[in-house]
Amino acid sequence: MAKPFPSFRLLVAAALSLAAGFAAAADAVTVGYQTGIDPTKIPQADGVYEKATGSRIAWRKFDSGADLIAALASGDVAIGNIGSSPLAAAASRGLPIETFLVADEIGAAEALVARNGSGIATPRDLVGKKVAVPFVSTTHYSLLAALRHWGVDPARVKILNLRPGEIAAAWQRGDIDAAYVWDPALGRIKGGGKVLTSSAEVAKWGAPTYDIWVVRKDFAAAHPEFVARFAKVSLDAIAGYLADPRAFAANAGHIAKISRLTGAAAPDVVAGLNGNRFLSRDEQAALLQSPFVAAVGKTAAFLKAQGKVETLQPDYGPYVTNRFVKTAR
Repeated sequence: MAKPFPSFRLLVAAALSLAAGFAAAADAVTVGYQTGIDPTKIPQADGVYEKATGSRIAWRKFDSGADLIAALASGDVAIGNIGSSPLAAAASRGLPIETFLVADEIGAAEALVARNGSGIATPRDLVGKKVAVPFVSTTHYSLLAALRHWGVDPARVKILNLRPGEIAAAWQRGDIDAAYVWDPALGRIKGGGKVLTSSAEVAKWGAPTYDIWVVRKDFAAAHPEFVARFAKVSLDAIAGYLADPRAFAANAGHIAKISRLTGAAAPDVVAGLNGNRFLSRDEQAALLQSPFVAAVGKTAAFLKAQGKVETLQPDYGPYVTNRFVKTAR
């Protein structure tokens, strides 16, 4: 997201040329994750995924969905945690991946913040201002959707492509006027600015976004049991949170583990948990059919209208599956 998809067609071509089979389960499976705040960080920290799958997992942290998509395309990563907007862009370009789990429906955990002293009091004041966002991210999509809702022409806003860490640094220097981002960067800039909107509001305006787990199709075909067990661990973690959200957030051990993996301060971890909506197994099984396919298609069409993707798929169904949620018992 901090860079446009570099030589994306070449990456996809390279990915498609890889052998269908991946390393045996005895070899480490590389899983890419980001700094989104959700309950699945607990089993990640505790090594539960490794125990459940009987495999070594090489966890690789990414600062943006675009970087993770590139790693999936090259075959360096088998499973990755990205946003629904990067998924729509990648699927539109034909990357052989599929969504198999929803980490969360994004709410107030992603927000557009105007810096104090920037002269931005209302959305109309964004005209001519420097607004930073990781390109082709969920926040990029939400920013464009918010501007459309407000009747602000994106061409009249100086939208800058920065990674979350770069956003926090630029904010500290006073180089940018506003930013749409997630934690830990969001927590670092909120104290010095005003929230203009969040992804919870943008969802109400008709542009919902999600954090999701995707898998390379060739890996899923070769190792379906690994993916199903990975899904089960994730769903169990989400179920544990849903059983008593207050108790989960009050557990200092849980908060410390999520903080360590994301870099977010403890108060921001709690705010992030409260700022997203987590879906049960049955909700996911229902969503990961026509509703999510339609949402991805709508997102892709919006990105095309904004010039972020060149073509659209006739059907986004092949990029979404609920079979692993359904078999994760």
